[in-house]
Amino acid sequence: GNANRNTFEGQNLLCLPSCVLHLRDIPPDTTEEEVISLALPFGNVTNILVLNGKRQAFLEMATEQDAVNMMNYYTLTAPFIRNQPVYIQYSNYRELMTDYLANQARAQATLPDLNATYSGSQVVSSASDAGGGHCPDSNCVLRVIIDNVSCPVTLEILHQIFSQFGNVLKIITFNKNHQFQALIQYDDPKSAFCAKVNLNGHSIYTACCNLRIDFSKFAKLTVRYNNDKSRDFTWPNYSSGNDLAYVDQSVIAAYGKKPSLSLSNDTINAFPGPSVPPVLGSFEVIRPVSRKQMTHHRVAGTSVLLVSNLNPEAVTPHGLFILFGIYGNVHRVKILFRKKEKALVQMADEHQAQLAISNLDGQRLYGRVIRARFSKYHTVQLFHRGQDDKGLTKDYSNSPLHRFRVPGSKNFRNIFPPSATLHLSNIPPFVSVDDLKNLFESNGCTVKAFRFFQNDCKMALIQLDSVEEAVQAIIDLHNYDLGQNRNLRITFSKFAI
Repeated sequence: GNANRNTFEGQNLLCLPSCVLHLRDIPPDTTEEEVISLALPFGNVTNILVLNGKRQAFLEMATEQDAVNMMNYYTLTAPFIRNQPVYIQYSNYRELMTDYLANQARAQATLPDLNATYSGSQVVSSASDAGGGHCPDSNCVLRVIIDNVSCPVTLEILHQIFSQFGNVLKIITFNKNHQFQALIQYDDPKSAFCAKVNLNGHSIYTACCNLRIDFSKFAKLTVRYNNDKSRDFTWPNYSSGNDLAYVDQSVIAAYGKKPSLSLSNDTINAFPGPSVPPVLGSFEVIRPVSRKQMTHHRVAGTSVLLVSNLNPEAVTPHGLFILFGIYGNVHRVKILFRKKEKALVQMADEHQAQLAISNLDGQRLYGRVIRARFSKYHTVQLFHRGQDDKGLTKDYSNSPLHRFRVPGSKNFRNIFPPSATLHLSNIPPFVSVDDLKNLFESNGCTVKAFRFFQNDCKMALIQLDSVEEAVQAIIDLHNYDLGQNRNLRITFSKFAI
């Protein structure tokens, strides 16, 4: 058989079914593990030949039926390696003869171990089973480090992404060394291996929330509580249902729709047999954009917003800093000197700028409906020393009031659109319900309802008469000094009272 005979993806059906499959257009320096990961969900691989110089590979399955199952699936869903589509077809070879190739000796020696390790029959249930040490080749637990966290990464989103490779049993999220991390336990090592090979190096959102994945030193996880930081999906009172049904509402509210990472029912039904979902390749999410956002011309790479139709008699740089700071870290604000109904707001990055647009464009502020869109500028210029800017330009780059200074902060999970109900936090024990009601009423608000959290009197919900009133209250009262070095923290709530 000629390895270059069939040159198009659609020609794979011209060859009769064979145990040997031919992969084309693999990325340079593709490893044997990456090729094997495409086949593992369908059965054992008995032989492999990777020709990086020709960007091709051959792999031989244990049975012809395994190869047919694999081809049937990848005919409907193209395989990916490193975010690049790979063409796959039956080979004219009936078996691979690679013993004479010295550079394949290592692959041949390790294939039996790989197949055995990832068959799901060697699940490590405790540290003692692994000899008390790190045993990544048979581990079901992954350690995930998420870099550049500038968009919400919830436990539900992680479950949705990683569940596509197998049954996720438990997830624990935490911050360590100023990094947002997660531990994810599968029910078998094959699923963990496939997830690691295919998701490592990818991003949850375009250009942010980058995944670095390795095997954990833990052989199993212990989850004490089901909450927003940890979850045991095997608990009897937990019903997984459709992952998308419980994706955090903050993501839906902020981006217009949920991240679309799940297998469709049609794809699942077409999957030919193995219980572990096959490798799907690239999982980088295209940033969701709502219909409203589509009307805005986006300048690539800019984090500067043009905010217009402001009330020039009432707007201040501080007010815009506080309001837009709900959706990201505001670095600079500049109210235009000759057109005070317009301002430039520079966010920390373009993702936070998009988040601010999607939530604040069309919002009422000081009696006007403001508009927010991307600016043509990439930075807000400050006035030179000695020039009088009339207090219209402010640099907030080092402000202690930034809500998202800590990577993976819980504030990323509490981003909601403007509403009449506000979430109050950092309330000292000596402040009463009447104290807080009086504070808001003295600021011109009409308090409709108030409730302290049952298990945490440091937090409360307060419902005002309108969304515009709530926006004004945040601008005026966020960081208000309640006494004894306790400053009130305010954001929009996803709940009504």
